[in-house]
Formats: sequence, structure tokens, C-alpha cells
Amino acid sequence: MHKVRSVLKSRSFLILWGFYFFIFAAGYQLFPVLPLRLREMGATLAESGRFMAAFTVGSGLGALFTGPLGDRLGQRRVLRGASLFCAACFFAYAVMPGRWGFYVLAPLHGLLWSGLRTASVAEVGGLLPDGHRAEGLSLFGLASPGGVAVGPLLGLWLFPHLGFHWQMALLGVAFVASHVLVGRLPKDPPKTERPPLNLSLPERSVWLPAAILFLLALSYGPMPPYAAQEALALHLAWPSALLTCFALGMVGMRFILGLRGLGADPIRLVPGMMAMAFLGNLVLAAMPGGVFLGLDLGLARHIMGALIYGGGYGIVHTLIFSAVMTRSSAARRGAAVGALYAAFDAGVAVGSLTIGWIMQHRSFRFGWGAGAACLVVAWLLCMRLAKRTDTVIPRT
Repeated sequence: MHKVRSVLKSRSFLILWGFYFFIFAAGYQLFPVLPLRLREMGATLAESGRFMAAFTVGSGLGALFTGPLGDRLGQRRVLRGASLFCAACFFAYAVMPGRWGFYVLAPLHGLLWSGLRTASVAEVGGLLPDGHRAEGLSLFGLASPGGVAVGPLLGLWLFPHLGFHWQMALLGVAFVASHVLVGRLPKDPPKTERPPLNLSLPERSVWLPAAILFLLALSYGPMPPYAAQEALALHLAWPSALLTCFALGMVGMRFILGLRGLGADPIRLVPGMMAMAFLGNLVLAAMPGGVFLGLDLGLARHIMGALIYGGGYGIVHTLIFSAVMTRSSAARRGAAVGALYAAFDAGVAVGSLTIGWIMQHRSFRFGWGAGAACLVVAWLLCMRLAKRTDTVIPRT
């Protein structure tokens, strides 16, 4: 445990934690705000989700490339390059004249986003000892929900006060600063032999976890582009409640599990956590709305559903990543992480498009119900995953 504590207190871990927090805070400023900008420019409700779909298509396909690229060139080099090009994307958003430009740029931005995520997680995975990787990644995983909690609050507040153009320009400047911050990481160790850029299919042991993440992402896909839009349509007093409480649910569950521990076999928590995510989605689909005894039930539905969904979602995500990384060799760790992100991002893209279409043509509630149905299938696969011996996380 002493070795784990020293890693968690190291400058490299703290820089990576702060960087990971920032990229999610920036992303979750963009995801709920840009659909509102598209609606201002004449987009329909369903069309406003196309940016998220195009973004995650680029991110999913990019993860298959940026994961192996980090293994070959070094994760620090990928982080620095991708953060600088992300700054250019935000500057471009600030001056974009028409809706078409956002859809064209979204896949490229998504590819860069995939590089930031895969390289960050792979770099941290290399710092942590095998026997305690689940605990280390759980603590590192607090960075992303922290960013998700702050991003929508800040983004939806800045959008009317600062304006979309200046908001995007400010995020561009922040990414330039992040490029400088990552430069303080230790340089990538010299490689006597550079591994080939292997873009082949991932190992068979990754397929089942990837399928689970794909289904989980189907339910999550409509949340970033449509959560705030539903809140505004219902005239809720707290438009970012769903996304912010989703993040708070992730943080709260990590705190609870931090107190009680993950147990001798953490992967066996996955089915229960997936069931919890299903329950949260079911609350969003079925809990009554309106006003009761002065209480806004619509806002209560967003808060309760998001807290429950986030509590289950975050641990499923973390445990699956830690299990796969433990089974991967150091030379292929980036590729394994990339394959998982590719599956997840593909699910987000499909969920944003299909469930967004359902929300426009049926209702927001019907869309949340469709996401809950995806989680039933995911739970069945989680039961199978929990019984597999090749995904058990070894303990020391």
C-alpha cells in the first residue's frame, strides 16, 4: 500500500488527474451548450443531437488509432499534440458561420478527444501497481465526474452571460494552457524498438467488456445533448441538474465503496451496479412530473434518476477498464483502452442519434425508457462477465 500512496501523491499522478478533470469539464461545457447554439441557428430537436453523434463517431474510430499510437510514440507526446489541436477546434467553433461547419469539425475534434482520454488512462495505468490498479483507477476516476459536475453548471451559466463565441475562445485558451501543463510530465522513456502500429482487432478477452460498454453507452448517449433541453422545455429551475447530479452520483458511489472497499473480487460488483444504472434510467422514464405540495416533481425526477444512474454507471465503467488493463500487456495497454473507448463512443453516437429521434417523435420519457431497455441486455452480459475467470482482477 505504501507504493500505491507514493504513486497517488506523485507529481505525475496529480498532473494527470488535473488534466483529466479539465478535459471533462471542458467537454461537458461544450456538449450541452452546442446543441442550444444549433437550435438558435435553426436546427430541430433531433438535429441538435447530430453534433454529439458525429463527435463520438470520430472519437470511437479515433480510439482504435490513438491507443496504439500512444503505445508507439509515447503517451505524453500524444497528450501534448492532441491538447494543442483541441485548442484550434475551440477557436474554430468560436467563429463558425453555419451549422454544417460544426458537423464537419466534430469527428476531427472527437478523434483528438479520444487521444486525450486513451493516453491519460494508459499513462496512469502504467504508474499503478497491478494488484491495486482498481483502487488507483477508482481514485483517478474521480477526475471525470468532477469535470462532468462542474462543466454543465459553468457552461450553461456562461452561455447567456458571456456568449457562445467568447465561451469557445476561452476554452481554446484553456487548452493551450493544458498543453503547457502536460509538458511538465516526465518525458516518455526512449524506445530501443518501436512497436508496430497494430490496428488489428483487440484480443477476444476484450470483446465481452466492449459489448457491455456499448450497451451502457446507448443509454448514456442522449444525456449530454438532451438533458438540458428537456429541463428547459419543462422550465426547470436548475437546467444542469441531470448532468451535475449524474456526476455527483458517480462521486458518491466511489466514496461509499472507498469506505467499505471493493472486496476480494471487484468485477463481481458489475451486475449490481448495472442494475442500479437501469433503475436510474427507469426513474427518468416513469417517475411522475408536475407539482406536488410545492415540490417540482420534474426537477426531483432529474435529480433522483441522475444520482442513481450515475452511481451505477461510474463503477461499471471503472471496473471494466481496470479488469481489461490488468489482462493486457504493457506494450498493448493503449490498444486495449482504445478498443473499450471505441465501443463506448460508438454506443454514445448510436444512442444520441436513435434515442434523440425517439425523443423528438415520441417524448423525452420514451427515450429514457429505450435507454433502460438497453441496460437490461447489458445486465445479462454483466452476469456472464462476472463468472469469467480471465477478467478477475488479481489482488496482492
